[in-house]
Amino acid sequence: MKLPSILAALALTSCATVPPAEAGPTAGIGQVAYTNGLRVRPVAVVEDSRCPVDVQCVWAGRVRISARIDLGRGSETRELTQGIPAPVADGTLELVEVQPAKPAPSARPLASADYRFALRFMGGL
Repeated sequence: MKLPSILAALALTSCATVPPAEAGPTAGIGQVAYTNGLRVRPVAVVEDSRCPVDVQCVWAGRVRISARIDLGRGSETRELTQGIPAPVADGTLELVEVQPAKPAPSARPLASADYRFALRFMGGL
């Protein structure tokens, strides 16, 4: 009789995982992220000067992307820098997070298709 109870407890325990916190809607190059009514399509990585994994750097570096932003009444291409809110419409759009981390210098460099960008729009259209 104890075996079914133990199996049931184990099954419930395995389902009790906490999902990771989301930085915001994400998209890769050429994909669309929807954030508070704004459609954002990352087009290209302009700069990825982040400090690679397992390297100690004086400067953490930055990521800049070119993104196509659909404003509903038209669209425009803007450059977004990670961590710096950019004025868009009547709010701000921010490149919040970039994944994956920059690999060590001895590893294969990241391809455009490897990137995922988390974006956040604060404001209204």
